[in-house]
Amino acid sequence: MTADLIIVRSGVLDRLAALGIDLAHAFGRAGVPPSRFRSSKAGLTTREFFAFWHAVEALAGSPDVGLKLGAEAQPHQLDVASLAALHSPNLGEALTRVARYKRLCLPEEMRIDIEGGEVRIGFHWLRAEARLPPMLIDGAFAHLLALGHQGTGQPLTPVRVELARRRSNETMLKRHFACEVAFDAPADVLVLDESALARPFLTRNADLYEVLLPELEAALHERLGSALLAGDVKSVLRRSMSGERPSVEKVAAAMRMSPRTLQRRLAEQETSYQKLLDDVRDNTARRLLLDTDLDAGEIAFLLGFDELNSFTRAFHEWQGTTPIRWRQFHESRRTSPEAESAAALGAGPVGLERS
Repeated sequence: MTADLIIVRSGVLDRLAALGIDLAHAFGRAGVPPSRFRSSKAGLTTREFFAFWHAVEALAGSPDVGLKLGAEAQPHQLDVASLAALHSPNLGEALTRVARYKRLCLPEEMRIDIEGGEVRIGFHWLRAEARLPPMLIDGAFAHLLALGHQGTGQPLTPVRVELARRRSNETMLKRHFACEVAFDAPADVLVLDESALARPFLTRNADLYEVLLPELEAALHERLGSALLAGDVKSVLRRSMSGERPSVEKVAAAMRMSPRTLQRRLAEQETSYQKLLDDVRDNTARRLLLDTDLDAGEIAFLLGFDELNSFTRAFHEWQGTTPIRWRQFHESRRTSPEAESAAALGAGPVGLERS
């Protein structure tokens, strides 16, 4: 499984400082020593990385810092996944390469789904426990569009952007992405027109890519060679959290194996399909309760429950309280800076009645 290790490139810190972010204050607010950002070996955990970006959001004078970071990266500041993408023959292949090599840089999975003439691109942090900083999502989407612009030589405009958060900064986001922005979505998704995938890349360098490929594949194998089957099952389940009733048969078919084989292999890893389904539903439910205005009934539908009562009972088993009380408790925690900082670091719900 991908190691929980994130190296923050010095170029990112330099750009944040240029945008007026007090880095010393951000380090202190996140509770992470500055030396951890400067080490090429220590790095940050996902929890610490999120805490840092929550601190940056709190200190930023403008909510568009993430957009600027994603859109204005220079070629020498790109990660290996983006560099590999620039040498692709077209946009479709570039996105595929970003998705393949992104986990060399971050414990994050990029999903690309094509359906009904649309390309839906989303990200999932494999070790996320705390609330995902909106700035990271904004920056990731802006970066992909900037990469497409740089490669093709022409602007890449989305069909729409879907955000799993409450309505905020709508004018800013619409102005930057130049498209419809939908809020309270089940997941954060960048939607492109399928025809854009064929756009040729002017930056293509097949010879250079052939030199990079063996090194990238070797690094990928070293990092992901021991990836667990459970992670692949969770990825399929996360994609189905849109009103579809999950079943082991559908997941097994997506993974090109029989249900019996899938269940046997999961048992060998001391887990089960039901446990993984509960984990994904629990994580998705808490994210939607915290970051959107969707009511419990709408969330129950998205998670594939037949009725609200079934979802309420399941959530009580996972969290020891009802969805509504869980949301109310965590909303109240956001009212103080100390609580916000603790939540960003993944602190548990101390004081939450478990009845």
